[in-house]
Amino acid sequence: MPRIQGVDIPNDKPVYVSLTYLYGIGRATAIQICYQLDLDPQSKAKDLTEDDITRIAKLLDQEYVIEGQLRRKVQQDIARLRDIGCYRGLRHRRGLPARGQRTKTNARTRKGVRKTVAGKKGVKDMRH
Repeated sequence: MPRIQGVDIPNDKPVYVSLTYLYGIGRATAIQICYQLDLDPQSKAKDLTEDDITRIAKLLDQEYVIEGQLRRKVQQDIARLRDIGCYRGLRHRRGLPARGQRTKTNARTRKGVRKTVAGKKGVKDMRH
């Protein structure tokens, strides 16, 4: 298994798919990297030479923000939003969706498991 930026990429998959195992690299970027370094995107990752792996690592180091650096940058951006007290920062602080999605139903990924509130039905029951 070739190791790039501290991540083992799978041997049996094409090079462009294997590169997507790095955080911050999607398919389009992986294909772009392959063509930039004159590698065949369809060849298997196990066929990469040590020289190829070194060239990939060097390019990623120079031109892309990936893995730990990118995770740190994202966390810093969220912390900045929280600190300045903007709307998006408040949504992050409360664990709610930050991009305008509805929260009356859905939004379970951000809100977590349902917490049932006793005696809460609907407005219709209160009128009768």
